[in-house]
Amino acid sequence: MVPANSIPIRLDKIQIAANPDQLAWQPFRPGVDIYPLYQAPETQHRVALLRYQPGAEIPRHAHPGFEQILVLSGSQADDHGHCRAGTLTINPPGSHHQVASPEGCIVLICWEKPVVMPPDGA
Repeated sequence: MVPANSIPIRLDKIQIAANPDQLAWQPFRPGVDIYPLYQAPETQHRVALLRYQPGAEIPRHAHPGFEQILVLSGSQADDHGHCRAGTLTINPPGSHHQVASPEGCIVLICWEKPVVMPPDGA
């Protein structure tokens, strides 16, 4: 039995990595697609899969809340290093980074609060 406050989401990382086109991906940023899994409107907490095309980048942004990233396939890099499949990164509130994936990747990402993108040209 699942407690009333739990929301189970079954993910098989091997199937997602092997068959990413079975999901209904949506455009997120240039070269990056999103597959939303959960969003709590009352808290802004959000869980999703992101699929980076080879060479895709997310511009520098800030985290007002925690962000957790689990790399399911491929790899991505940011200001703090290069993360391959199986790596969990936790970015605390007040942190910032720019993300790139030279080879492409799929990640499971959890945002406590929406990230803050700088204005264009900043």
